[in-house]
Amino acid sequence: MTRSDLVDQLAARFAQLTHRDAELAVKTILDALSDALENGHRVEIRGFGSFSVSHRPARIGRNPRSGERVVVPEKRMPHFKPGKTLRLLVDRDTPQAPLPPT
Repeated sequence: MTRSDLVDQLAARFAQLTHRDAELAVKTILDALSDALENGHRVEIRGFGSFSVSHRPARIGRNPRSGERVVVPEKRMPHFKPGKTLRLLVDRDTPQAPLPPT
């Protein structure tokens, strides 16, 4: 699903929202999520999952073509951990996974 697909589904599900309003809502939510992660905060959406920033320390890597050593700088990476309900919904087709409580 792309961002425009999400906007289309939101506008179709809620008749009172125009396409422009649905687009603004999706943009506002994603911008707020991005801003929070940029500032190092953790974002949790109950039943869906949590977004956080993980720290990768600097390390020595190797260039696969030449084999020479390369310094890889430290970096901060976004990380998503799915919630239990989302995990169960995604894994519903397997026989051992119970349905999530409603």
